[in-house]
Amino acid sequence: MKKIAILTSSRADYGIYYPLLCALQEHPGFTPEIIAFGSHLSPYHGFTIKEIEANGFEVKHIINSLLLNDDENSVATATALTALKFSEFWKDHSDVYDLVFCLGDRYEMFGAVTAGIPFGILFAHIHSGETTLGAIDNIYRHAITLSSEMFFTSTKKYSDRVKELVGSDDGIVLCGALALDNLEIIDLYTISQFKEIWNINLGIPTVLMTIHPETVSSEKNRMHAQVLGQFLEYAVSRAQIVITMPNADTLGSVYRLLFKKIEDNFPSKIKLIENFGTRSYFSCLQHSKMVVGNSSSGIIEAASFGKYVLNIGDRQKGRTAGENVMNSPYDADKLQKAFDLLWQSENFKGTNPYYHGGAVKKIIRKLENYFNLS
Repeated sequence: MKKIAILTSSRADYGIYYPLLCALQEHPGFTPEIIAFGSHLSPYHGFTIKEIEANGFEVKHIINSLLLNDDENSVATATALTALKFSEFWKDHSDVYDLVFCLGDRYEMFGAVTAGIPFGILFAHIHSGETTLGAIDNIYRHAITLSSEMFFTSTKKYSDRVKELVGSDDGIVLCGALALDNLEIIDLYTISQFKEIWNINLGIPTVLMTIHPETVSSEKNRMHAQVLGQFLEYAVSRAQIVITMPNADTLGSVYRLLFKKIEDNFPSKIKLIENFGTRSYFSCLQHSKMVVGNSSSGIIEAASFGKYVLNIGDRQKGRTAGENVMNSPYDADKLQKAFDLLWQSENFKGTNPYYHGGAVKKIIRKLENYFNLS
């Protein structure tokens, strides 16, 4: 039995990991163990460790290193504190795990991984090689890739980028976006079921929105929030807007304050959700008219639901996007025009560039071959 660790620092990466966790748990050759840290442990962000446990998984280790503030110094300090906490953890567990999965580009994930380098931890990086020029996460992602020996990519372009970074194509597996495998194992809620759980009626025209700060130009976030407020006041005349709250990023509180103010002004049209969980999030996506924001889920997942996406600003700049994505700067007039155009459109009928026929099977096959289990 090969012991496989899963590093999860937020609701976002756990939702992506979920189908892989299920497969590892069922596989006779692997024993998965979850290491939870970051915003999973924050009541301010929904204490999402509860979702992991509610899904029937044991959280083997808990490492608390998140700070309450979200200014630049707090993010830098949280990164350093995460690395410090994990340096102690890896010292005691460097010989425990045969492989450690890490995912994405969060600063907390970077701290956990970089602390493992001196201990020779074998890391496998999911979503390697991607580009998001509007977020400091872009730097963390590539650093995580350089710290790893296996790379699971979502498009050929990203496979080529990993090869450029590490100087070899050894260990690179083009598997597509892992989160899309959730559609094969999760039964989505009906409109009536969703309303019973969340008291939100998706039977009326609905927009699903997720906005995170642009951390490369964090000083612009207050201006961006003002523009977003103007846009929301326009959009509520057309639709109910369900907003999933921002991650623990630099100046994320600016957006949180905006959303709460808008909710107070339009209580029947604005619905704020701290954490949906994967099943509820995908259900809301399925029953919504369109997606608005700057989250990777819009870029990567919405096309598989036949939804158009209004992608705002530069956070996802450089990331491969399907034909369902329309980009707009933080400009109230341009946002309104783009919103009206997509609002009048029928469902998207094209393909998703992030789907490659089942990511979990490709990942498991790579592990079986690596450990000579097949």
